[in-house]
Amino acid sequence: MRSMTDSFGRPIVVVTGIGIVTSLGVGKAENWAALTAGKSGIHPITRFPTDHLNTRIAGTVDFLASSGRSASALTHEMAELAGREATGQAGIGGDFGGPLFLAAPPVELGWNQRFELYARGGAGQQGYERLLAAAHGVPGENYEEDTQFGAVAERLADGFGTRGLPITLSTACASGATAIQLGVEAIRRGECDRALAIGADGSATAEALIRFALLSALSTQNDPPHKASKPFSKDRDGFVLAEGSAALVLESLAAATARGARILGVMAGCGEKADDFHRTRSKPDGSPAIAAVRAALADAGMGEDAIDYVNAHGTSTPENDKMEHLSLSTVFGERIRSIPVSSNKSMIGHTLSAAGAIEAAISLMTMQEGVIPPTINHDNPDPAIDLDVVPNVRRERPVASVLSNSFGFGGQNACLVMTREPV
Repeated sequence: MRSMTDSFGRPIVVVTGIGIVTSLGVGKAENWAALTAGKSGIHPITRFPTDHLNTRIAGTVDFLASSGRSASALTHEMAELAGREATGQAGIGGDFGGPLFLAAPPVELGWNQRFELYARGGAGQQGYERLLAAAHGVPGENYEEDTQFGAVAERLADGFGTRGLPITLSTACASGATAIQLGVEAIRRGECDRALAIGADGSATAEALIRFALLSALSTQNDPPHKASKPFSKDRDGFVLAEGSAALVLESLAAATARGARILGVMAGCGEKADDFHRTRSKPDGSPAIAAVRAALADAGMGEDAIDYVNAHGTSTPENDKMEHLSLSTVFGERIRSIPVSSNKSMIGHTLSAAGAIEAAISLMTMQEGVIPPTINHDNPDPAIDLDVVPNVRRERPVASVLSNSFGFGGQNACLVMTREPV
């Protein structure tokens, strides 16, 4: 009889549903076909003017109804689409019956909304007073929902029938992985039999673009757009801002087995470590990232030799890619040269709060299909980064275990270990 607990005596946590939205399309089938074909979703920005900006490209999701309305509205729509696909695959209709953990971007009014409010202000009022007076006079709930951090999760909770107070979190680029970790831990503690973990980010706004540009974090290789994101390449010059969402239905193996659900993969281990070196830069010796990888392996009860594939954070920024190589080579030693390490961001860009969830979803599909998506645009290898990045063309290869890395601004580091079968 199959054991329902892991080597630590905790409930085994499995995935029974996956949903995904990126600039490549809506749904697993469309995204998987594009990813394995090496197709890029990065394109010129049309949502707002880019005149005089150094970066004029992004992986925006422009084909949904809420695109361009507000970051919150698009985040909600993508999260709902991914959640519906995941719960549909899991065969869970009606009330979900478990908690919701949502990774979402910080919320603020966009400039279009600010100008609209300012135009509503009364004569003789200036600045904050005029804006506040205008906000009080806005009919309906749109502005409140667009400016309250927990509003997206509350709407999702109502729509999916999740249990308890929905959790909204923002741990920078690690947010999506952190949402999954919270779901895993809730099931392990026996607080629930299932959890819905979603990462969603629709915040590729003019403000976000300018802020990241001021940090010198974005690629300025605008032409052609699809060649801009080039993780681990010598001529990489920054990440490409993008949008997307992914959802995972997490269940205890016992609960999933009892209802006859199909097991899509196992969430074997989670690890997180903070980096207090700098608000945006990683510690030069990579020690927090190294510790996060080792913590995930230890939590899974697995050794370094048990990982078949690494879904890299792989942002295409000069410093982050160098640090990730340092962390992987430190943990895995000489073996890292023979472990495939590819970056989905080469095709979909950096989806910020959603990245960890999207990359976990792709990692699970990689194990199911036995195909590793490539790192595209790898035409000029960096001799200082000695990795098998699955350059430019997908690779058919059985994969039984994956390490997925998320190393974020603000020192947020989260790593996930997933396996095809319980270990």
